[in-house]
Amino acid sequence: MAETHYCWRCGIAVPLLSEDEWSAIEPLLRAGIRDVQNYSRRTQAELREALERNQGVPALQAYKDITGFLETNINAIWHHRRSQFGVPCPQCRNLLRTPRAKFCAECGSTAHLISPDS
Repeated sequence: MAETHYCWRCGIAVPLLSEDEWSAIEPLLRAGIRDVQNYSRRTQAELREALERNQGVPALQAYKDITGFLETNINAIWHHRRSQFGVPCPQCRNLLRTPRAKFCAECGSTAHLISPDS
């Protein structure tokens, strides 16, 4: 089940996908990119129009089915993957921005940060 954590890019708490969940979503995201590209080539539409016409509905629906969260921005799902974040900050409890982060970008804490490999 997807864990809900604060996403620093979105500025809100969102469900982050496990690797198993990600493996179900990623092919749909890639198909959505192909749909946008094909629409743009076929109609000579600019990227903005192509994105508006082909919003990756299957990926958005699958994300909602898995997480229960209604995401409307197909691009946001690309960074809602738990493995792209680090451990929780011992000070503010937000996830570090990357698995290799040495400090918390949210609160600035460096206290007692333990990497998952330790």
